Amino acid sequence: MNFVHRTIRANGIRQHFLEAGSGPPVVLLHGFPETSYAWRYQIPVLSQRFRVIAPDLRGYGETDKPATGYDKRTMARDLVELLASLDIDKIALVGHDRGARVATRFAKDHPGLLDRLVVMDNVPTRIVSRAMNAATARAYWFFLFHLVPDLPEALIAGREDIWLRHFFSDWCFNPHAISGADFDTYVAAYRAPGAVRGAMADYRASAQDIEQDTADADTRIACPVLSLWGADFGAVAQTFDMAAVWAEMADDLRTKAIERCGHLPHEEQPEIVNELLLDFLQGWNG
Repeated sequence: MNFVHRTIRANGIRQHFLEAGSGPPVVLLHGFPETSYAWRYQIPVLSQRFRVIAPDLRGYGETDKPATGYDKRTMARDLVELLASLDIDKIALVGHDRGARVATRFAKDHPGLLDRLVVMDNVPTRIVSRAMNAATARAYWFFLFHLVPDLPEALIAGREDIWLRHFFSDWCFNPHAISGADFDTYVAAYRAPGAVRGAMADYRASAQDIEQDTADADTRIACPVLSLWGADFGAVAQTFDMAAVWAEMADDLRTKAIERCGHLPHEEQPEIVNELLLDFLQGWNG
């Protein structure tokens, strides 16, 4: 990929991001269990038309991993301050999984900075909590496990490959979709000091996230929204009516289920995702 690695201190932390291309800015926010490396198939395509910025979220990758600040309002503020440092006043925003949670909070807290929003394979935390029952808890067992203080870090240490292999195999339609050098890249990222703790802190902010989301549950996302999801992921498409979920969030809404795809559409079916993104981003002129 023809991109540069950059770091900027913004909102009190050192933020790492990938940057490529020129033109109207498009920001890509990764989810769990990934880093900005997740967008390796999108950056070369999108950067032909746009200035693409793909940060590592707070707690992930090469970005700082402080002890606090993992509620989505603070993480959205991380992006606001990063954009201010780059003299960017409006963006199109794409978020997957945890990144979609940050992106949704960004859309509600900072509507003036956002032209359009893409959310990938994400059920908002408030809605997951509202729907919690035995079946949902089974599908979202990792939410609950990651909430336990200290124990996940102790059990995962030295076994990051086993932990990650479970998610990448179980969450993808093709269990070998993330393998070889790609898998090794993620393992190395999560073996870095503080990396597992950072990811756990993201999940451990759930109570704050639910409180924030409940307070403005009736506030609609003001900009056009595209919701994409993998048709074959049990915890999302096979547990929730995704079109109905996002109809609660936005009026100007497009939805699309991607066949033969699990939780990682951008990595599992990148050509389809790239085509959908380019179509949705038409008209975004900065």
